[in-house]
Amino acid sequence: MESAREPADERSERRHRDSFGISEGCESCSEESSSSCSSDDSDEDSSPLPTTLPIIHTNGQVYTYPDGKAGMATCEMCGMVGVRDAFYSKTKRFCSVSCSRSYSSNSKKASIMARLQGKPPTKKAKVLQKQPLMAKLAAYSQNQNNQQSQVKTKAGESELIFDWGNYIGSGDLMGAPVSCFKHVPMGTSWDDITEGIRVEVLNSDSSLPMKVYWIASIIKLAGFKALLRYEGFDSDSGQDFWSNLCVPDIHAVGWCASGGKPLVPPKSIQHKVTNWKAFLVKRLTGAKTLPSDFSTKVQESMQFPFKKLMRVEVVDKAHLCRTRVALVQQVIGGRLRLVYEESQDGSDDFWCHMYSPLIHTIGWSRSIGHRFKRSDVAKKLDGQVDAPGQLFAKVKDVDQSGEWFKDGMKLEAIDPLNLSAICVATVRKVLADGYLMIGIDGSEAADGSDWFCYHGTSPSIFPAGFCEINSIELTPPRGYTKLPFRWFDYLRETSSVAAPVKLFNKDVPNHGFVPGMKLEAVDLMEPRLVCVATVTRIVHRLLRIHFDGWEDEYDQWVDCESPDLYPVGWCQLTGYQLQPPAMQECLNIQIVMKESKNVLKLNNCELSELCAQSCILATGCNLFSLVKETERLLRGSYYRCVSSLVLRSDRSR
Repeated sequence: MESAREPADERSERRHRDSFGISEGCESCSEESSSSCSSDDSDEDSSPLPTTLPIIHTNGQVYTYPDGKAGMATCEMCGMVGVRDAFYSKTKRFCSVSCSRSYSSNSKKASIMARLQGKPPTKKAKVLQKQPLMAKLAAYSQNQNNQQSQVKTKAGESELIFDWGNYIGSGDLMGAPVSCFKHVPMGTSWDDITEGIRVEVLNSDSSLPMKVYWIASIIKLAGFKALLRYEGFDSDSGQDFWSNLCVPDIHAVGWCASGGKPLVPPKSIQHKVTNWKAFLVKRLTGAKTLPSDFSTKVQESMQFPFKKLMRVEVVDKAHLCRTRVALVQQVIGGRLRLVYEESQDGSDDFWCHMYSPLIHTIGWSRSIGHRFKRSDVAKKLDGQVDAPGQLFAKVKDVDQSGEWFKDGMKLEAIDPLNLSAICVATVRKVLADGYLMIGIDGSEAADGSDWFCYHGTSPSIFPAGFCEINSIELTPPRGYTKLPFRWFDYLRETSSVAAPVKLFNKDVPNHGFVPGMKLEAVDLMEPRLVCVATVTRIVHRLLRIHFDGWEDEYDQWVDCESPDLYPVGWCQLTGYQLQPPAMQECLNIQIVMKESKNVLKLNNCELSELCAQSCILATGCNLFSLVKETERLLRGSYYRCVSSLVLRSDRSR
């Protein structure tokens, strides 16, 4: 996967500037750009390279250098020599994002386990779904009985489990409500789930040999997770515990009575009340509980229409301006692992949600004039079928016969290769059905292979002046020296016009997000990873997503209705692997000693008896056995372990 993304790594990062000024008037001259990305159904079908600018080749990617000076640089990580402006980061010290992250001592978020194992990353890092959904949920509910034991061992292995409850509770943090995520299970049925609701749950404080239950009330909600307190503990929070409300052992009040299950008070408070039946009647009178069909709705909402071997069209991660045919190989919680049809070993894959704007029905590219890479596979596998059109996300119908976008119009757009930046951009080609091919000014490949497709109603494109009005840093074209950047001057200099404001999507839904909310978010730079994240800023419907433990430069601008955002507990519910925060003080890690089988606990960088031991962390990874690396671990100096985590396919940074 990483190697397929390398061409994207070589694209330059759009430079950030400290201050910008944009004129109110963005109407200017009228010369339109005539360059376009071909829509023919050929393998390459590239448009001719311009002859007015010098052409520079770097690792197979073609660049034009505006001022004609091919400044060279050497990557401090891998030693590759290349064009300086094609290097990554503001300082241009690295040839790619992967080298930048591998070099940084703070590069720690994704796939920590492989790094601790001391092995080079594999091309196909696994997204875990070890058990069928309901079996996993049942196993999880049993583990709720012991919140302090977070290591599951099997065949000499252990699994790192991130504890959302401890993470949220320790900092009095807030999780985004499930109702903010309409694309997730129960996303449209969560409004009635509130604090104060009573439920029947397993009683973990019992010495009886069988399963017994007791009433608990919801003290706090964070996504799918709820902080519960057994009835009878009153204001005593000492026995509070977190649980996912969608697991099988959470029930509405009355479930035990209808099913003949015993309700038994916790052993530690049995002496407090002489008549528990009267106590419960008093406590539950007028109280709310879960809907009677709650568990049925959960199971129904966990059914997903995409099936293995369905064929779709998806963006080509090697050339953003075209699509390819891919096969669904795996479905987890609505997320699809797609393997390009021509992949021989199945390793050339791409992750996205089934409602992602990056996937389409077979024939979509031809119907709108989008460029398409024809497959060399002559014979379909048994069971292959084109995914029905009704399974894909719908876009708004637009009238292109009236006033509409035109080639050469200027606007602002989220950079698909640097999602933390909003850049000066140009409409390069107008397609059918409201779709546009967009290019980032000053940073485009000469052959247009990094143009990307947005719908005209996309929340990722904005009118000129949007960033200035909303105090967002706008990234000017690479090589543009007249700073601070002013739209009026730039339009005049380029003989261009700004796209009319009325053409853009101005709808702002009542999304419910507020700054500081915690959630689980896809790292669009490596879209198979779902990570612990925070909403740090909201601009209308645009969210600034920060990955906990990472530097701000890796933040991502994401729409509030993006299918790549999930509530707290989504990974646990669906069986998808969650990447914990990078900083060790955010983790509650336990290590199973391979030799002595003694369990040690790493909590807030506290560890002992580790130096000479051979340990296992997470998915069977050998922990650093040398004292030097143990000390590094204790300092919290994790390294990002996957060396090439940049998938150009996902419109990443």
